[in-house]
Amino acid sequence: MGLVFAAIAPHGGLAIAELCAEEDRDLALATRRGLEELGRRFDAAAPEATVVLTPHGIHVEGAMAVVTSGTLAGELREGGATRGAFDPGAGTRSVSLKVPADRDLARQCIEALRAGGISAVGVSYGGNDAATATFPMDWAVLVPLYFMGRERVPATAVAPARDMPFDAHVRAGEALRGAIERSAKRVALIASCDHAHTHDEAGPYGYSAAARTFDALVVDIVRRGDLGALLAIEAQLIADAKPDSYWQMLMLHGALAGERWSGELLSYEAPTYFGMLCASYRPA
Repeated sequence: MGLVFAAIAPHGGLAIAELCAEEDRDLALATRRGLEELGRRFDAAAPEATVVLTPHGIHVEGAMAVVTSGTLAGELREGGATRGAFDPGAGTRSVSLKVPADRDLARQCIEALRAGGISAVGVSYGGNDAATATFPMDWAVLVPLYFMGRERVPATAVAPARDMPFDAHVRAGEALRGAIERSAKRVALIASCDHAHTHDEAGPYGYSAAARTFDALVVDIVRRGDLGALLAIEAQLIADAKPDSYWQMLMLHGALAGERWSGELLSYEAPTYFGMLCASYRPA
C-alpha cells in the first residue's frame, strides 16, 4: 500500500501530561491537543508500520543510521526531554514504551538510501544477534510514538546526518519513500521535530532573535503546504536558531514531493525555550 500518513510531531516531554507536575499540566496544552489529534488521524490511516526520523538517536559521522535491532525500548521521566541534552529526568513520574521493530522495512530503507547515493549504516545495540537485541529508544522516538501507535505498531528509527548537505536529506527522503512503496505495507512517516531552541535566555542555548524568525518561517511554510521552501532558509539563521527539526523536515519534503498531499497545521507554540509544532499529511 505504501505511505498512508505523515506528520511533523514534537518530542518535548512536557507534551505528555503524565510527566508533568500538576502546576505544569497546561504548559503545552496546545501541543498535547495537537498530538492527540495526530493520534486519531494515525489510527484512522491504519498503518502497519511506522518510520520515525529522529534527531536524537545515534549519530554516525558521514552516514545516516537505521536501527536494525528487533526491539526499541525506552523510558522518559519527569523533567526529561525538556532540556537541551539527553536527560532521563530526575522526577518520579515516568512513561515507557517497548515497540517491536520492523527489521524488514529497516533493511529496505538502508538499501534504498545506498541505492540513492546516500551513505547509510544499520545500527544495533547490546546482543550480538540484532534480531533479538533491544535498541535504546530516544525521546524523539518515544514522545511521538506515545501518541501514535504506542506498542501496537512496529517502528523503524532513522537518524539524519547533519554533516551531509541539505539536498542530500531531500534525496534521502525520496529514497525512503521508494523503500516504503516497495514494502507493500501501510506505512506512516513521522518527522520528529522540535524547532528553534533559542527562544529563552534561561534555556541551555541562550537567546537569539533568530528563534522567532526561524519558527515563523516554518509555521508559514507548513501552513502553505510548501515544504520545498525550507531550502530557501539561510544557513546562518538555522545555526543561530538551533532547531532540531530542519533535517527531518527536508527528508519529509523529499518523501512527499512529486505527489499531491494534503497538509494541515494543527498547532504551534513555544512555551519554554524551544518551539513545538504539530502537522498532519495525507494523500489528497
